[in-house]
Amino acid sequence: MTFWTRRNWMTLAALGGFAAVAVGAFAAHGVHDPKAQEWLRLGSTYGFMHTMATFACATFMNIGAKRARFAPAFFLGGTVIFSGSLYAMALGAPRWFGAITPIGGTLFLVGWGVLAWAARGVDSQP
Repeated sequence: MTFWTRRNWMTLAALGGFAAVAVGAFAAHGVHDPKAQEWLRLGSTYGFMHTMATFACATFMNIGAKRARFAPAFFLGGTVIFSGSLYAMALGAPRWFGAITPIGGTLFLVGWGVLAWAARGVDSQP
């Protein structure tokens, strides 16, 4: 049995959405350093965007794009690395920590590429 079931990644996406809203609120009301606010907002925005993309994968699968099941791992993994590294720096991690942020961005790009590949399976059969 694989961990990446639709049930599990949708649960993780919902938790990611919760975290994105919480971090965005924290950035708006609990942080005064402008750079930290910027990092928190950026991480929250990208995290929320890829949470929604993960939910979209379920729709893709329902309309025949079965390969969409591979994209959530990239979207959610990218969120942990991209948003997580920005959150960490906003909370005091050393600046060199930002060197891993682009790895998360690359995972986002791969996820979108996988979703485009999956879309090629929609309406492919008469």
